[in-house]
Amino acid sequence: MSKKSRSKLWFLVHSWLALPIWFFVLIVCVTGTLAVVSQEIVWLANPQMRASQPSDDAPRLSYDQILAAIKKAEPQTLVESMSRPDESHFALDVEVSYPDGRSLTVYVNPYTGAIQGTAPDFNFKAFTRALHGWWLVPFTSGFSWGWYLVSFLGLPLLASLITGLVVYKRFWKGFFTPTLRIRHGARIFWGDFHRLSGIWSIWFIAVISITGTWFLIQALLADNHISISSEPVIPAMSREAVPRSADGSPPERISLDRAIDIARQTIPGLEVSFISLPGNAYSHMSVGGRGWYPLMFQSATLNPYNGDLAASRMLSDRTSLEFVTESMRPLHTGDFGGLWIKLIWFFFGLLLSMMVLSGLLIWTKRTALATANAFKRESKKNRLQAQPAMQRETSEANL
Repeated sequence: MSKKSRSKLWFLVHSWLALPIWFFVLIVCVTGTLAVVSQEIVWLANPQMRASQPSDDAPRLSYDQILAAIKKAEPQTLVESMSRPDESHFALDVEVSYPDGRSLTVYVNPYTGAIQGTAPDFNFKAFTRALHGWWLVPFTSGFSWGWYLVSFLGLPLLASLITGLVVYKRFWKGFFTPTLRIRHGARIFWGDFHRLSGIWSIWFIAVISITGTWFLIQALLADNHISISSEPVIPAMSREAVPRSADGSPPERISLDRAIDIARQTIPGLEVSFISLPGNAYSHMSVGGRGWYPLMFQSATLNPYNGDLAASRMLSDRTSLEFVTESMRPLHTGDFGGLWIKLIWFFFGLLLSMMVLSGLLIWTKRTALATANAFKRESKKNRLQAQPAMQRETSEANL
């Protein structure tokens, strides 16, 4: 085999070795697309998660009413936190603990206050997000290598976006005169599809690649014990700050609805979605949710006995860097605007997965064709080289 032929052969081997990388990228894209709507898929499969309305005009209960309903059904239950999902058709997620030491998350109907079931420790939602985010590799000391492996893909994805825009001249014409030829063979169809889906997904690819790269930076910072957070540490209340009753009974706490009113006065426009109740006599109560900026949560930490504000965490408290970095995760997952935002992220995630698949098909066919042609050329060369020797042998035999 000539030096040139060996060089082509090594190039083909190199091309085939990239096949596992393509499949890895495809699986990450597909699992990420499923993870966006994984909560909705679990909701479809599990009726206990549904906020079933007893009648069309039934109002939602307040947090105090829900707490009273839980206490009435299970008096020994200690409610630790209550979380209201963004989508109204979901039941509340309530973290509770029992005297025997069990800690569970239960689904509570927001219209009746009834406990509808117990959330499993690991379900389809957790599986898809763990598979997509870190390939189920356990976190032992810091971030797992699976997290690094997946988040590193943000860099080549961003580079592919930039190089694709450079290679595809006047790409903006694809918005006005889209071309998708379906009657000219698979090669032309997948090529047109790859270019067209890439054009319409420019904004989405930019969002996913930039936020994915941030996850890589986040892991590097955390594993090197570098913090960029300006959030203060709130100390527990002193013994003197806890009121004492004459008969030694537990001191009375303010109602949850009163705590919500105080939080809304502190943070204008706050849409309360979670409440954390005190874990002991010296712990604070926390009320939080989203406001005008849906990518970030705000919260107020209160004295549970008199409602005094101990601390708040508002948008204005973040540094410019935190304002950007805390927006990364909801932008990556599409979990900030309800079902419609998730469906948009799901659609473009599916489009991105198909774009990777089309690139894989184009690349595989091209590499397979180049491999077949290389073997044909080598076989033809061997036959041509063998012909003179055969002719000499025939001439000698005739003599």
